[in-house]
Amino acid sequence: MTVRRGRRGGEPWFDDAAGRLVRPYTISNGRTRPTAHFDLLTMVMATGRRPVAAQGPEHAQVLGLCGGPVSVAEIAAHIRLPAVVTKVLLADLVDCGALTARAPAAVSAGPASRTDRDLLEAVLNGLRTRL
Repeated sequence: MTVRRGRRGGEPWFDDAAGRLVRPYTISNGRTRPTAHFDLLTMVMATGRRPVAAQGPEHAQVLGLCGGPVSVAEIAAHIRLPAVVTKVLLADLVDCGALTARAPAAVSAGPASRTDRDLLEAVLNGLRTRL
């Protein structure tokens, strides 16, 4: 069993066999709802501003991942936290101006979003001739 210690060499926070020893609700200070709406496909990006209030190491890790546009799902995967906890962290950073968020483009029912049936039939015919 390998136990890694926190930044200041204090209490252990990660065990290679057991995983994270700090529960996700602790990271989000017990909050389960973000103050802003985030879809898993919402794109976030750092603004360059640093949070004035002290943030946890997870906040800093998230900021490090947001040099360019990145989705909420990607961030959650990188920091190995549930999406709901990741959304709470992201909302904290958006609230203090350190991140911007852009919702995914809604699919409209207009003519631009309709699939070209002729194109699909040509692709299907091409696939049939190759098989």
